[in-house]
Amino acid sequence: MKLGFIGLGIMGKPMAKNLVKAGHDLTVFDFKEDAIKELVADGATEAKTGKEVAEKSDVIFTMVPNSPNVEAALFNEGGVAEGLTAGKTVIDMSSINPLASQGFAKRLAKLNVGFLDAPVSGGEPKAIDGSIAIMVGGDKDLYEKNKDLLEIMGGSVTYVGAVGAGNTTKLANQVIVALNIAAVSEGFALAKKAGLDPKMVFDAIHTGLAGSTVMDAKVPMMIDRNFKPGFRVDLHIKDLQNALDTSHALHVGLPLTAEVMEILQVVKNDGNGSDDHSAIAKFYEKINDLTID
Repeated sequence: MKLGFIGLGIMGKPMAKNLVKAGHDLTVFDFKEDAIKELVADGATEAKTGKEVAEKSDVIFTMVPNSPNVEAALFNEGGVAEGLTAGKTVIDMSSINPLASQGFAKRLAKLNVGFLDAPVSGGEPKAIDGSIAIMVGGDKDLYEKNKDLLEIMGGSVTYVGAVGAGNTTKLANQVIVALNIAAVSEGFALAKKAGLDPKMVFDAIHTGLAGSTVMDAKVPMMIDRNFKPGFRVDLHIKDLQNALDTSHALHVGLPLTAEVMEILQVVKNDGNGSDDHSAIAKFYEKINDLTID
């Protein structure tokens, strides 16, 4: 099967590489020349436009920052839609507003093209080793047809419902992750202010009820002062904005999400928008005059 991939960022590049490693004929497009050269060196074929990707591919993956970027990749001049023919499939793996996913699906359906929204969770390390979690919305038969491809990139691939369900699930995930990082930061700020060694506190509690994947992944980064992005603050702000927009449309109250959104805005305004989202800890360090190390 001939595949296409658009969006070779922190997550997209290793995901695309895993498709090549699995032996698939992959055509790629991105505005980052270095990323394209890296994929071509691994065996992919370069395209100059999204249209060219679509013309050469049966299934086209998109992995870009937000709803407007997906719309541009699909429907702008030279975009994917111009190269599509009936029977092809678009799988958007970006984390975007679920209402936007539903709109894109309707527009592509007019071309007799299938659409799945399949956002991911796990960060760069899991994208590299192919163990990210993928949550998929769309037609169930179309999901089953493409599940094997998704399993090349993900350790967990789960169908969650109709189009938009994938991104709604991802928003729930991002709310929980953001609140968890904030809770961890708050708890470790308390421990540090009390004069405790954060590493010893981590060793004492991370296997207990307070333990979580977030704690295991992010507290060592905080202690080591390593805020190299696996998932950037700027992107988590984007996700929480989509969560809040969706909650407003559904009349669902998310007060804790709104509070963490304000914390993230402070972190960004302090010049840390490109840091890993574990930099939420910097807010607690700032207001308490300490460092969690």
